[in-house]
Amino acid sequence: MKFLYAIVAGLAATAAMTAFLYLLSLATHRVMKVIRILGTMLTNRTHPDGSLSEAPSTKVIGTLAHYAVGIVFALFYLALWDSGVGLTTASWGLLFGLAHGLTAMFLWYLFFLVHPRPPIIALRTYLVTLIFAHIIFGIVATYTFYLLLKPDYAFWS
Repeated sequence: MKFLYAIVAGLAATAAMTAFLYLLSLATHRVMKVIRILGTMLTNRTHPDGSLSEAPSTKVIGTLAHYAVGIVFALFYLALWDSGVGLTTASWGLLFGLAHGLTAMFLWYLFFLVHPRPPIIALRTYLVTLIFAHIIFGIVATYTFYLLLKPDYAFWS
């Protein structure tokens, strides 16, 4: 049953994180659309001018990859809790999200470094923003687990 909880938590947290990045992209007019960035890089479809691919298949591949990684990280959170590391509380969600965000920032940096034709984006801004996006992921994933597991302590404690 916990595996299904991880799927639900991973999907919910990835959706919240993605919504944050898309709203930020809309508000700032910067390229923060993680699904299009990921899909463009995975399919190697960066346009000659460095812009992102608009192809539907790029968006599908980016979406599937992004949500799959979200589920994997939710499983990792669950494994940590099951091994006695932390609780399903807001503070632990924030801490896991921060650690997750720093890891994601590093991995994205490496991905841009080794990619043969990475898109041209404000990379430093994107990488820093990913930390905050993953804090949102951590809190939403943890809260989703909290609601499903129904522990006998308060989430905000």
